[in-house]
Amino acid sequence: MATPIFALADEYIDASARLNPMWAGAVGVTGDFGTATDFGPDAEAERARLNRDTLARLRALDPTGPDDDLAKRHMEERLAVLVDRHEAGEWRRSLQVPFGIFQSLVGYVDVAPRSGEDDWALNAARMRAIPEMLGTWRQAMDAGIEAGQTASARQAAEGAKQARRTAESRVFDKHLQAYGEGPLAAELRAAADAAYAGYADAAAYLEQRYLPHADPADGVGEERYLLAARYTLGSRLDPRDAYEWGWEELHRIEEEMAAEAAKILPGASLDEVTEHLNATRSLDTHEAFLAWLQEKHRGALEALDGVHFDIHPRLMDLDVQLVHGSSSGAPYYTGPSEDLTRPGRTWWPVSDGERFGTWDELTTVFHEGVPGHHLQVGQTRVAGDRLSRFTRLFGSVSGHSEGWALYAERLCDELGWFTETGSRLGMLGGSAMRAARVVIDIGWHLGYPLPDAEAERHGREWSFDTALDVLTTRGRVPAHRARPEIVRYQGWPAQAICYKLGERAWVAARDEAKAAAGAGFDLKAWHTAALDLGPMGLDNLAAVLRK
Repeated sequence: MATPIFALADEYIDASARLNPMWAGAVGVTGDFGTATDFGPDAEAERARLNRDTLARLRALDPTGPDDDLAKRHMEERLAVLVDRHEAGEWRRSLQVPFGIFQSLVGYVDVAPRSGEDDWALNAARMRAIPEMLGTWRQAMDAGIEAGQTASARQAAEGAKQARRTAESRVFDKHLQAYGEGPLAAELRAAADAAYAGYADAAAYLEQRYLPHADPADGVGEERYLLAARYTLGSRLDPRDAYEWGWEELHRIEEEMAAEAAKILPGASLDEVTEHLNATRSLDTHEAFLAWLQEKHRGALEALDGVHFDIHPRLMDLDVQLVHGSSSGAPYYTGPSEDLTRPGRTWWPVSDGERFGTWDELTTVFHEGVPGHHLQVGQTRVAGDRLSRFTRLFGSVSGHSEGWALYAERLCDELGWFTETGSRLGMLGGSAMRAARVVIDIGWHLGYPLPDAEAERHGREWSFDTALDVLTTRGRVPAHRARPEIVRYQGWPAQAICYKLGERAWVAARDEAKAAAGAGFDLKAWHTAALDLGPMGLDNLAAVLRK
């Protein structure tokens, strides 16, 4: 669509790609924009100028039709919050362990193409650029020390561990092994060694230089939290309302879990049922787990297409990857490239000797694959010129995307797909974890007391140990996974609330549409219309779907 707003969106994407080649490579922007992103203060200021200037130009443009109005509405909301985050100095304390810069650099290499020698040369270039990028990131962190705006001591300590673990586990060696002994083997090995040295230097920096200056507080306080919520939700949060609703939702789910467990082993406790399912509904090898994942992904695609969704043929290609040595701790999804030559992928971290419980992983297949992230993100890639390039490539909002993925799990329950023994309990357990995230994240960062009934069980005040207790006993997260989860919430404020609050927004929008249409409500048509909108903040989602 050749309108001034769409042209500005195109211009912005090209400019952003030049200023952030790592982002461009990770999301698959078409074009050659270089390899290394500069994360230093001057480069951050240049990206901020681009956001401010583009926002001013955008606000002076009048939409020419519904698609134009949608493009402007979304772009304006995203650019405005990016400008506010920069002015607040968030770029000076960018860690977000374990999904921050250290994991992002690994992902940047992992998604590189590998079909020929030119592609492998790109792999080497990306690994070789890691020390340079981490060096400029340290400049930004030093600016935070000078300004008195630092990340927490807990994030610094955990970040050092993550960086050192990334180096010591040699996470890029899998690519060297995949390449073999071709003409670029020595270059690839040298590039990987340089990357590992860069990670080791980053660990030493955090421990020796940064940690003495880090903020001793775990919580970020109300001002920073509400700004973070604007960014992750695309809406202005009422934290008290969300906190109280989170506890109510957790109680509702717990009642449903107890009823579901009683169907599996009458009279047994929830812990006993979980132990039984882990022993009887699990796989022992990586090969068997991968085969099961591939079967479930493919089955979901085929069952949904033409029935509850119209899936574009190019989205029927969904890759499944096991990830060895990942520091993320949880499955995740990466979308197709802009030109769709790189397929969407789900990534499943695994470790040696691990047993894989299929009963509680099926719901994650639907969350990360279809009808979850793959269908939602992929739909924006195949939208063509109905959506602006900004919306297709840059405008993701966690509350929208994670809310949709959790709605997708709920939809599969409504469709009766959790028929395997324990699989519905697994879905409910995942939902309980997301509800626990709401109360942990808001309560801990804002210093809210636990309700009286909960204080008797967990204590009155939030702390790291309180959060860990709530997540393991109420969110049903295994202890070995719970600790990195809590570290994540502490370093990435307001992201953990996106799942449940986003799901609430999606369900409310569907319920409103059903009430308005009555007997004529068409679920597939509603899904199509909703996904065709592309990503947007939750406030915009409610307003647009109401039209």
